[in-house]
Amino acid sequence: MSGSFATTCRRIADSTAFQVFIVGVIVANAVVLGLDTYESIDRDAGATLSLLNDIFLGIFVVEIAIRIAAFGSRPQDYFRDGWNVFDFVVIGASFLPGVRENITLLRVIRLLRVVRIVSVFPDLRFLLRGMVRSLPPIGSMAVLTVLLIYIYGMVGWLLFEETDPADWGNLGQAMLSLFVVLTLESWPDIMETVIDDHPAAWIYFVSYVLIASFLLINMVIAILINSLEELRAAEQAEERLDRKRRAREEGGGSSAGASERIAQIREALEELEEDLHLEGRAEAPTVAKGTRVMRRFRG
Repeated sequence: MSGSFATTCRRIADSTAFQVFIVGVIVANAVVLGLDTYESIDRDAGATLSLLNDIFLGIFVVEIAIRIAAFGSRPQDYFRDGWNVFDFVVIGASFLPGVRENITLLRVIRLLRVVRIVSVFPDLRFLLRGMVRSLPPIGSMAVLTVLLIYIYGMVGWLLFEETDPADWGNLGQAMLSLFVVLTLESWPDIMETVIDDHPAAWIYFVSYVLIASFLLINMVIAILINSLEELRAAEQAEERLDRKRRAREEGGGSSAGASERIAQIREALEELEEDLHLEGRAEAPTVAKGTRVMRRFRG
């Protein structure tokens, strides 16, 4: 495969117009899938919708081919990215034997094409990776939440069983009621049912809402934010390593980088020498300048 053809494909794949076009096709595919759920539309225009789905599939095949060709003589590098593998599998699955004969399986595969919009937007990929990265600590938070609901459920069953057996008749009903309270949906109505017989019941409900709905949810948000920050730092470190690797592969990258750093050190030393010859300057600026020299040297 010629280098000029690979360069052209790379330019097309990285262009904004191409990205917008693919997003538009994915959205149009989602609209067609939605129209296919209406029986009257499927009856009158089912053939047209099927043709549109085939056209979308053809466009996606061409898209994958362009992205693979963009890697030139190393097309296997396309599969180093997990999202590229996902796109390839989703598009290629439509050509597997027996898929088109199974309507349900075919619709599931077409639905997965819509999910490809995540792979098109880098920010969506970043958020999804951050969510996956935060699953282990969020799992611990889920265990803590279940424990809290269990404890409050037992207390609620002891307090409100006779007053409101529909919501507090047993532990399962009590925990289900507390889950509804956790969503902050209709919890004042649940409290009003027992407040007449238990005037201090507001302490029970308010404390639960403060702990479960506010404290735990904010902790989950903090975990997500921390995971995103860690992921961003990891990606930046990976990008720096990739730049260094590409510089070494291109040849002369290390010597060029060393020469640039030496030039920066010389420039900083010249500035420091000029400052030393200036009369009436305080010592602090000189020390600060020397500190900057050391920082540049280390950088």
